[in-house]
Amino acid sequence: MDGKKIRRGIADYLILTLACFIFAFAWEGFMIPNGMSAGGMMGLCTVIQYATGGVIQAQYSYFVINALLIIVAVIAMGIGFGFKTIYCIVMSSLAMQLLESWPALASVEGNFFYVPERVLIPIIAGVLEALGIGLVLRYGGSTGGTDIIALMVNRYWPVSLSKAFMVSDLLVVTLLLLLPDKHFSDMVYGIVEIVIFSLMIDFVVGGRKESYQLLVFSSRYEAIADHIVDNMDRGVTVLQATGWYTKAGKNVLLIIIGKKELPSLTKVIKEVDPKAFMSVSPTSNVYGEGFEEIKAGISKPGKKKQSANE
Repeated sequence: MDGKKIRRGIADYLILTLACFIFAFAWEGFMIPNGMSAGGMMGLCTVIQYATGGVIQAQYSYFVINALLIIVAVIAMGIGFGFKTIYCIVMSSLAMQLLESWPALASVEGNFFYVPERVLIPIIAGVLEALGIGLVLRYGGSTGGTDIIALMVNRYWPVSLSKAFMVSDLLVVTLLLLLPDKHFSDMVYGIVEIVIFSLMIDFVVGGRKESYQLLVFSSRYEAIADHIVDNMDRGVTVLQATGWYTKAGKNVLLIIIGKKELPSLTKVIKEVDPKAFMSVSPTSNVYGEGFEEIKAGISKPGKKKQSANE
């Protein structure tokens, strides 16, 4: 392993460590000190903590339940979770224990992070949790929990992952109503956190690197393709198509391009062929050469694939 890979690996784990602390701070700094809960495994663990009067702390049940889930998932599905996932689960548990021992960081009256408007607590926590988990996902890790449950449900029942996540989150938040000192408003706060988290997580994982997919129909496709390759340093794919009305064959350009490059490319296409027909669709999470690097917590052996536009 060369020095560059070693430095990249160290940087990845430093960022994962920071991300775990941000995730832990969302709960130990804001949600738990204010008696709130939300979705996911951490939400379930807070419900357990409230139900036991603090005897079973969230960080301990979080670690134990995740360890059991990984064992069950391996037995049931035969999947292997990467070291980064295990690292993030352990580090998140340690971070929560460490932050819990620093009561000055809690968002309660008299402390620096105190927020008097109670409705802002789940909003802030949702942003912080999305930032933490988003960074974990970007750098190939996973916090386990309902991720594992949703994958197992999806494996054996025809339920989409998004529906499995939604149902599990709502079930966890509803459990608050079973506790004698919790009310409907407590469940609403949890739903607010879930909504904010859902809105922010895609932004953190995907970032600002918005891309577009173009389908260009033009008789001068060669000139347009040459411009993209020679002047924009991008790939382009020529697709063979048939116009069903005329039954005539034609070539269609498939182009994946960044948001900032779209205006200049459309201007060139219009100059080269004013009669060109274009279909422009926004895309997210474009991976490969020239775009975002693929990062995954589960490594699978396989041959290296070429870029889609080569």
